[in-house]
Amino acid sequence: MVDISAKPESHRVAEARATIELTPEVCAMVLTGRLPKGEALAVARVAGILAAKDTSRLIPLCHPLSLDQIDVLFARVGDAAIEIRATARCRGSTGVEMEAMTAAAVAALTLYDMCKGVCRAARITRVELLAKSGGKSGPWRREATS
Repeated sequence: MVDISAKPESHRVAEARATIELTPEVCAMVLTGRLPKGEALAVARVAGILAAKDTSRLIPLCHPLSLDQIDVLFARVGDAAIEIRATARCRGSTGVEMEAMTAAAVAALTLYDMCKGVCRAARITRVELLAKSGGKSGPWRREATS
């Protein structure tokens, strides 16, 4: 692990996203809570939050962080996709990018698991960091792409 003991604490925020592509019918089932496995969005939200809290156990060399907040939100994209946005916040000496990305990725994997029985074509795409702030390097935001 990198030595962060000399780095000053600052308020740190990171936002990440993942997208899951489904059929229009299955996307509607997810959003209305009609999947055979149950309320997929609620389960995926909790899975994302738990994953963010366990990032240092899942990703080698990540520092364990005392997280102040994790948000996992879902939005429909077109007829057949759902975007997962995860935001992680802490006060610390290292960033929370990996926690936000882990939350988004695991929430997407959970949706995949809950949909796979009714949608073999499900696909997770675009797991990426959208923005970060705090620390010496300052704020960063991904430029919009088409």
